[in-house]
Amino acid sequence: MTKRLTIALAQLNSRVGDLGANMDAILAVRAAHGDADLIATPELSLIGYPPEDLVLKPALVEAAAATLERLRAASEDGGPAMLVGLPWRKDDRLHNAAALIDGGKVSLSLKHKLPNYGTFDEARVFAPGPLPGPLAFRGARLGVAICEDIWFPDVPECLAETGAELLLVPNGSPFEMGKVDRRLSVAVARVGETGLPLAYLNRVGGQDELVFDGGGFVMNPDRTLAVQQPDWTEDVVVTHWTRPTFSGHFTCAPGPRAVLETDLAAIWQAMVMGLRDYVNKNGFPGVVLGLSGGIDSAVSAAVAVDALGPDRVWCVMLPSPYTADISLEEAAETAKRLGCRLDTVPIGRAMAAFEAMLADSFRGKPVDTTEENIQSRIRGLTLMALSNKFGPMLLTTGNKSEMSVGYATIYGDMAGGYSVLKDVYKTTVFALARWRNAQHPRGVMGPEGMVIPERTITRPPSAELRADQKDEDSLPPYDLLDRILIGLVEHERAARELAAEGIDPALIARIERLLHLAEYKRRQAPPGVKISHRNFGRDRRYPITHAFRTA
Repeated sequence: MTKRLTIALAQLNSRVGDLGANMDAILAVRAAHGDADLIATPELSLIGYPPEDLVLKPALVEAAAATLERLRAASEDGGPAMLVGLPWRKDDRLHNAAALIDGGKVSLSLKHKLPNYGTFDEARVFAPGPLPGPLAFRGARLGVAICEDIWFPDVPECLAETGAELLLVPNGSPFEMGKVDRRLSVAVARVGETGLPLAYLNRVGGQDELVFDGGGFVMNPDRTLAVQQPDWTEDVVVTHWTRPTFSGHFTCAPGPRAVLETDLAAIWQAMVMGLRDYVNKNGFPGVVLGLSGGIDSAVSAAVAVDALGPDRVWCVMLPSPYTADISLEEAAETAKRLGCRLDTVPIGRAMAAFEAMLADSFRGKPVDTTEENIQSRIRGLTLMALSNKFGPMLLTTGNKSEMSVGYATIYGDMAGGYSVLKDVYKTTVFALARWRNAQHPRGVMGPEGMVIPERTITRPPSAELRADQKDEDSLPPYDLLDRILIGLVEHERAARELAAEGIDPALIARIERLLHLAEYKRRQAPPGVKISHRNFGRDRRYPITHAFRTA
């Protein structure tokens, strides 16, 4: 007799700490798919992921247990079972657990492999569970492997050896470039080793610096893809499984095969989702940002409009005596194309006031970058005043190249609550601008067409803090700078390795010095969307005070 299972894979956008809303979302999926045998949800779906040190608060763990009890009671109606994630205390140790709830009963599987690298530090808040065995479920044996458990062979191998008939993998796997291919490669390896089909289920949505792209899938024992869920959106796909009487494993029938975003499209979606969820989940009415007429603020404004809609984006031009007419024109044209509000608040009078206020203290000292930084801080102060008075979050517009070398003013243009370009190098900013002008991304709220003026893209970048200033007065060309930074930051290469590629050793030494000196600034920068495998913050935790150099 053939065994059949119907499993609904629910790709949900959970909110960390909002247990009631997360439970309601799971129950809504259950109500909508009453014919399914099982509703499967992502890792820690009851409390949201990653909870960080929030799970060390006993009241949260108790609330999670109480929410689990409510779901257990709901399951007594004989409807679909549920697989949910939650923190679970056992023998005075806290675990990352998956709970299978069916017919008023609960079975648990505890995460064995706890990631402790990059953005992950689960080992400091959770204890590892034992190597798991399969969970009995309606005449089948489910091998539940939680996220990191499938990145190494021992957990799937143990599940297979103890009788699992399919691998069900709830994840909280954050986006970074190249991650989709790595997930598929891991799945191919585990399916090949165990001979079992694998259902990979990921969460979707933004959580502080992390964004989760979803993109769950089902891989059959022959390593073919039976189902591919979409990325960057909530989704529920019902999968149909059969197991011949004596085969020992299930096969999933072919289902939807979504096409996933790649390259620049994926980066844009990550920035849009990260900003949208950060603003909405924290209750901001919208964003305000300085629109300078340059490419960084134009791309940031375009992302904001795509994420929130033009009515929730407020742009402000803050001209000084050094602001060129082209900057005023480009800012106005960008706001017009995006359809968002643009105010102009000249800062000349504030500059004069600071000059008079500091005249005695500065007497005998030549004008230098101090006065330039005052301009930037006047702008930051003005934008924060608008944010305080009216409520929108200040969106910071600096890019990763500038943040790497400290080409930014602390308490000035670094002021703000969030940054979409924090992990995006300047050369990629240019590429994103041209891509967005040629594409209308899926699911965005902004207009179609060329939203960033061509002159904004082609004009030489300038901070406009002194007459005729250009970025390349202080920095090498961005294509060269980014090449050096990618080597130093993303790949931790030594100066001699980069010099062997023909780059000037003196320039490498200068950039490395600036990179280390700017660490104190980056520690005080707002959070921003993680795009690369080595973002500033959770991925790269350098000491502020150290003397080591490779050049």
